[in-house]
Amino acid sequence: MDKINENEREYRFGDWGPKYIIKGPRMNMGIIRLKPGQKLTPHFHKVMEENFYVEKGNVQLNVDGTVYNLIPGDVVRCEPNEVHALANVSSEEARVIFMLAPYMESDKFEVEETK
Repeated sequence: MDKINENEREYRFGDWGPKYIIKGPRMNMGIIRLKPGQKLTPHFHKVMEENFYVEKGNVQLNVDGTVYNLIPGDVVRCEPNEVHALANVSSEEARVIFMLAPYMESDKFEVEETK
């Protein structure tokens, strides 16, 4: 059994972005904080699925070119090889829980954004 408080972890970009709370041995889990207008770059995973639960705010999730407008309570699963990116398009902070499984140390592949 492990007990971890989210305040023991840091966001990737200081006060925003992803914050991993659990990394392995069977899954990853964390929180994404996006301020208004912020976004995370498109990427995909070859093996892991990534699941998102919108806790707060309104976000856009782009999956393989299709944009989904998500609100609190929405859950989305991105299958392996689906290119996905998150953006906060609202005027308030967004908070999204993410889970990736099965755990792999290195299974993230960045994709160049198209304009």
